Amino acid sequence: MKTNIGPFISVENLTVGYGDNVVVQDLNFTINHGDIFVIMGMSGCGKSTIMRSIIGLIKPISGRILIEGTDIWALSPQARADMVKTFGVSYQSGALFSSMTIAENVALPMELETNMTAAEIKRKTYDKLKIVGLDKYGDLYPSEVSGGMVKRAALARAMALDPRILFFDEPSAGLDPIRSMELDSLIKQINRDTGATIVMVTHELQTIMDIANNSVYIYNRTVGAVGAPQQILANTKNQEIVDFLTRGQKRGKK
Repeated sequence: MKTNIGPFISVENLTVGYGDNVVVQDLNFTINHGDIFVIMGMSGCGKSTIMRSIIGLIKPISGRILIEGTDIWALSPQARADMVKTFGVSYQSGALFSSMTIAENVALPMELETNMTAAEIKRKTYDKLKIVGLDKYGDLYPSEVSGGMVKRAALARAMALDPRILFFDEPSAGLDPIRSMELDSLIKQINRDTGATIVMVTHELQTIMDIANNSVYIYNRTVGAVGAPQQILANTKNQEIVDFLTRGQKRGKK
């Protein structure tokens, strides 16, 4: 259900770092409406740093991040905070509050950011939990459910305010292959049913090849390749990228 076409996020000449430590530099890539977009690359290449800059947590050293044409880092702090509230974010650990039930965690954004009644919040909370298959587990605490269920609950919370764009940081990290595959299927379903644009940081090859229709590969602190992962693999002459996308099975063949 893609209601828009064309660029949603444009990253232009982006350089990000911490103090004098430049992590990535001169990045240029575009994320389109309705994409499942993956930021990929070797461990330590700056994937999560890029995502944090896009969602307004790390100010770039230089360059621009345009959300539908608006440079988020040219906005006032309040205007940028208001824009960030329209994003849904799921962190690697799930980041659920341990003292709150699964349902309370999902309800929290609605309690903080809307004027919905308690009954409306409860109904919508369980609607979101049903999407991720957890509507029967809302009264349990994070410590009482599996790691995969925590990941799914984090997705439900990220969707609580019906964002048009969802950011997932290593969503399947720590999951066994079956649970990881189930989570991939869920992410594809969310993208298909809601039309939300999804931006993911991941190094999971199966996830990348199964669900991403667009991506950027970070190589030597800058953009090594852009496009659908299958297209990148077919066209690149960069051996690191070939190795990454084949687990080294095509070493020396490019």
